Amino acid sequence: MSDRPIDRAGERTGARPAERPVASAVRSAQDIRETARRLAGVHEAALVGDHLPAESPRDAPRAVIGESWRRALDRGVDPERGSDQHPLSVAELEFRRQTSQLASVLPVLSGGLLPTAEAAQQIMVVTDSEGRVLWRDGSAPIRRMADRLGFDKGADWAEGTVGTNAIGTALVARSPVLVHSAEHFLRSHHQWTCAAAPLHDPRDGRLLGTVDVSGPAHSFHPTTLALVSAVARLAEGELRTRHHASLERLRSSAAPVLARIGGRALAVDANGWTAAVAGVTPPSRVALPKKPEAGPLWLPRYGMCTLEPLPGGWLIRLGRPEPAPGPHRVVLDLGRPGDPAVTVAGPAGSWSHALTPRHAELLFLLAAHPRGRSAAELAQDLFGDGGRTVTVRAELSRLRRHLAGVLAHRPYRFADGVEVELRLPDRPVELLPHSTAPTVLAARRPGDGHGAV
Repeated sequence: MSDRPIDRAGERTGARPAERPVASAVRSAQDIRETARRLAGVHEAALVGDHLPAESPRDAPRAVIGESWRRALDRGVDPERGSDQHPLSVAELEFRRQTSQLASVLPVLSGGLLPTAEAAQQIMVVTDSEGRVLWRDGSAPIRRMADRLGFDKGADWAEGTVGTNAIGTALVARSPVLVHSAEHFLRSHHQWTCAAAPLHDPRDGRLLGTVDVSGPAHSFHPTTLALVSAVARLAEGELRTRHHASLERLRSSAAPVLARIGGRALAVDANGWTAAVAGVTPPSRVALPKKPEAGPLWLPRYGMCTLEPLPGGWLIRLGRPEPAPGPHRVVLDLGRPGDPAVTVAGPAGSWSHALTPRHAELLFLLAAHPRGRSAAELAQDLFGDGGRTVTVRAELSRLRRHLAGVLAHRPYRFADGVEVELRLPDRPVELLPHSTAPTVLAARRPGDGHGAV
């Protein structure tokens, strides 16, 4: 059994989104000062709405930066001071640290980055998926400089608060980003260069946060982004190793229980990842409620079950005699960028499931087309290429494992009798901001002639 999902090309990859080339405006140490001067002019032109010079690609911002500037302008971020900061309280900061999966890999991040950061007069920062600074370490003089910008533990470094920056932009782009000098939206940040890489849960691709190295623009080395990206991958590998070890411990404790009770049953960890089964085909994961409790429980794939606690997880007994009530309402919540979820309600209660970026895209498309879509149509919607049906079918097969009874096929659609509520962001530009699907891009810009989906 493998708990590693399939990527866009249909290969098992450890649940990371497909890697994109790291993005940097700086190509050499000699280029740093020249690039900073050029970017300052491009930045000012963009803020006043002037047409950017088009004599050379170097006269316009990189695509990742231009898109970020547009998001900041759309949200009304002030380039002089940003939006109001509301730092986390000491108690909330400590709670987020204790509950973050990144706490367990902090030694990997620090060991890989801190020596270099301190030697180069820089700092290392680790944030959560909202852009909140959880940990910060490195050069003492640079930490004091960061304090003057409010770049301290508990600060909000998302794009909606401080505009374009490596942390916030990497969270939106879901890929490593270097933001150099005047590529920052706030003028007060133009003396800085920052390199950040997103950190994902290797089991399902869920965004956990970022790791960032920041420091004075003039002293930044062009290879820093590659180093940050490599250390981020090491940390994700450590998370994967820890996950396999915890499943093995649960498997050892569950084996005698499964042998004794007979019948059909599964042993899963607290997040629903399968450690052992009896009498059923082993799924990679079972969609559990966010706060499961012992007792009767309706699960979308198995109907009515009984949940019993195990050390490090749950025992799910299948085959209850009661008929499995079907779901009658689905809420697809895309209103919070970066945190898509689906909630299914029926006569036996309700449960919610966090969505991967690809699954959020697919459910959005199905909600927007209640009559259904073929695999070729969905491939065109997602990739602009109707021939990529194998990838679409593989992803939908995985999605239907979590949403059995909710999704139908031939064509792919929400099942008959299921009421679907689609919750969208207040600002169309914030719809699935990680997505590059043509249909999603068109829906983000309802006024550009394409119209909303």
